[in-house]
Amino acid sequence: MASDFTSIIYAEQDHVATLTLNRPDVLNSMDEVMTGEIVSVIERLRRPGKLRALVIASTGRCFSAGGNFDEIHRLIEDYDARMDAYDNGRRVIHGMAEIAVPVIVALQGDVYGLGTSLALSADIIVASRNVRIGDPHVKVGLVAGDGGTLVWPAAFGLLKSKRHLLTGDPIGAEEAHSLGAISELVDEPEQALPLAQQLAAKVAALPPLAVQYTKRALNHSMQRAALDHFEFAMALEQYAMTSEDLKEALAALKEKRQASFNNR
Repeated sequence: MASDFTSIIYAEQDHVATLTLNRPDVLNSMDEVMTGEIVSVIERLRRPGKLRALVIASTGRCFSAGGNFDEIHRLIEDYDARMDAYDNGRRVIHGMAEIAVPVIVALQGDVYGLGTSLALSADIIVASRNVRIGDPHVKVGLVAGDGGTLVWPAAFGLLKSKRHLLTGDPIGAEEAHSLGAISELVDEPEQALPLAQQLAAKVAALPPLAVQYTKRALNHSMQRAALDHFEFAMALEQYAMTSEDLKEALAALKEKRQASFNNR
């Protein structure tokens, strides 16, 4: 693997790989560089060799804040950058559906936007009970097109997903666990990664082909849905990216005022 990652830390020990989001100063918000590096790891593990599990973790108090306003402004103005972001988002979600080995996510802190799509695409999710899980795309005038409208219904069911994706309100980890969207709860943030590592080691100790083929069977419907659903949702997000309401939402948030939308 490449050793020159700048936004993530990648390590392998025995049969377990670990990908750690490492931009704590900006709440691990996802820009073009970070998503590209995540894609690089995911695509490497399509042919895992000796590796039998992947742990995804994060540094700092927030797992990932998703996108950020500067990145959105850049995408509004730069068509090529927008297409690159679209491609990276597609490759993250498709890659998570296709990756051969089980993926265990350790949510030590809140997660939003593309970070949530990444987390909910995992096979096992460990979360601290204080964590909030959200996708606030609609609050800034965007469609939850980078995987949200695919992975939320798979995790929470359609009606509950509508409640949160149409309002942008986050859901707490305890409620998510009660609904079956979180695999394991821990009491403190620092307990999430050790439990994720224990589960990864447990999976890695089992016959690899049996585990990988079972995952493949479980993910089959998600893979098929991703091929059709994701392209449609991302196309709608591209339309929203050029709207006047998006610019107004961003301006209102920056200026801390009430927004005035014109449905255009």
